[in-house]
Amino acid sequence: MDFLFNLIDFALARQEQVLEGLAQHTVYVVSVLVTAGFFAIVTGVVTRRNQLAKELALAIASVFLTIPSLALFVVFIPLVGLGFAPSFIALFLYSLLPILRNTITGLDGIDSGVLDAAKGMGLSPAQVLIKVQLPLAWPVILAGVRVSSMLVVGIAAIATLVAGGGLGDFIKSGLARLPLPNSLESIWLGTLLCLLLALVIDLILQALKMATISKGIR
Repeated sequence: MDFLFNLIDFALARQEQVLEGLAQHTVYVVSVLVTAGFFAIVTGVVTRRNQLAKELALAIASVFLTIPSLALFVVFIPLVGLGFAPSFIALFLYSLLPILRNTITGLDGIDSGVLDAAKGMGLSPAQVLIKVQLPLAWPVILAGVRVSSMLVVGIAAIATLVAGGGLGDFIKSGLARLPLPNSLESIWLGTLLCLLLALVIDLILQALKMATISKGIR
């Protein structure tokens, strides 16, 4: 219990740092999910009719996940410097695979009879895509976005090592000062805030799912 009270006191004494870290971390998550989501969905749509193109896109996205996270953050420093840019690029690359894979899976999983019926109603290929395929695939795509959001929240803590800020600052500071007073509190604060942010973002995505998916599809 003493540690819990110390943790609360530590957080309250650093409210500005906590809010700044949360804001930076949230910016990473939102900007990466929006950018990677758009890129991955467009890639999935463009490659949906070509099996070789789909496999190649998935293979490239998969390769990024095999690169050690710290190495992926550091490798872009000579090109874009320290701070937000290398962190954003690394997180963008890490978040692609779940969204791309689910986009392809969602589009491939649509019954061909539904597509034939849509074409029989006189819909153009673009209308079939926008009015039929994407809405039917959206639940699967959104599931991929949720997976990516959890990846980004966790891996974004590494941004602190390339001067990218975020909640990882607390973890890095605590590790650097072990076993000095408040070092464990700093580590735990950064970790718990990451967990809390992940939970909030997942709840928001759940609400988005309820708001954007019709009851018939659900």
